[in-house]
Amino acid sequence: MTAHPELSAFRVEKQRRPATITLSSGESVEGSFFLSHASARHPGPERVAELMNGEPGFFPFELRGAGAPRTVLLNRAEVLTVRLPDDEARHEPGYDVATPHLVAIGLSRGPRLMGEVRVYGPGGHDRLSDWTRDPEPFRYLECAHETLLVNMRHVIDVSEALP
Repeated sequence: MTAHPELSAFRVEKQRRPATITLSSGESVEGSFFLSHASARHPGPERVAELMNGEPGFFPFELRGAGAPRTVLLNRAEVLTVRLPDDEARHEPGYDVATPHLVAIGLSRGPRLMGEVRVYGPGGHDRLSDWTRDPEPFRYLECAHETLLVNMRHVIDVSEALP
């Protein structure tokens, strides 16, 4: 018998990670992701990018706003961007040796995005075009004061930007 019979034996503790999500409808929602304390891909906790690039379909997101927080299921396909309050991208393996590119990104909705992307690949395979062919749908864009995850399924164009 467990000490807390109301808790399920299948319950998995998660940590909350704050973020702002912009949806394809143009609406932005603030809240928190539920992330695992241990990543399956690297030492340390799960990252938002891992969750978003995981299985397709819906993911739980805790909305903050008027009233008590509530959890909704959001469709990954309808997420344009995820604004992260920290520099999650800098924790990617190889970040310091990846080739940086200053870019401008046009989305199917919303303003043009400007920032820096990192291309992870050997010499000759570290071009911006290599970055666009990566199979993961959500990619980091490091902007002046924030880090975004951009859903490539909503990207219309990507170009090198002038510094």
